[in-house]
This record gives sequence, C-alpha cells and structure tokens, in this order.
Amino acid sequence: MSLKYSNKINKIRSLALILVFVGIIIMYLGLFFQTSPLFMTLFMIIGFLCIVGSTIVYFWIGMLSTKSVKVICPTCGKETKVLGRVDACMFCDEALTLDKNLEGEAFDENYNKK
Repeated sequence: MSLKYSNKINKIRSLALILVFVGIIIMYLGLFFQTSPLFMTLFMIIGFLCIVGSTIVYFWIGMLSTKSVKVICPTCGKETKVLGRVDACMFCDEALTLDKNLEGEAFDENYNKK
C-alpha cells in the first residue's frame, strides 16, 4: 500500500489560496444584505481580512521557501524544496529526509517537532 504525503510548502500555498476564495465568497454574500448597511459592511470587512490574511500567508511561505534546502528527488529526478528534517517531493510526493539518522525510517511529520 502506497501512502501519499504532501509537501509542506504546497500545503501552506493551498491554505492561502483557500483564504482568497473564502474571502471573495464572504464578500459576495455581503451583497445579499444590501438593505442592511451594517451587515453588508461587516461581510465586506471580514472578506477583506481573509484576503489580507492570504497575502500575509503567501508572503510568509515565500520567505520560508527562500530558506528551504533544494534537493534532487531520487524518484522523479526533479529539483524540489525540503523544509525541516522530513518532507515530501513537490512533484511525486516521495518521502524525503535530510537527516542521515532517519534514512530508512517510516515517514512521520512529527520528526520536524522539537
């Protein structure tokens, strides 16, 4: 049985993308309350804050991405970025580690916790 792992950078980018869409949907829902300026304004502000939060998350992952280690995946042969001691390939989801002590061990994201 093959387990699928996900790259940390891709997970965080997906979160930021979801925040953009959630913000737009919340702002769109505010249009249904045009008769109540208070509710409409509230929905617009909450949606805007979701989009601002997405921008902050994108900036944060961009900064993390510049500090990540680039390695060549042994499975697909593509260059990928690794955050922490264990991570997954961005392309084929192969489990990767930078720690020689963890080679051959079962993949566990808890290895990244101190």
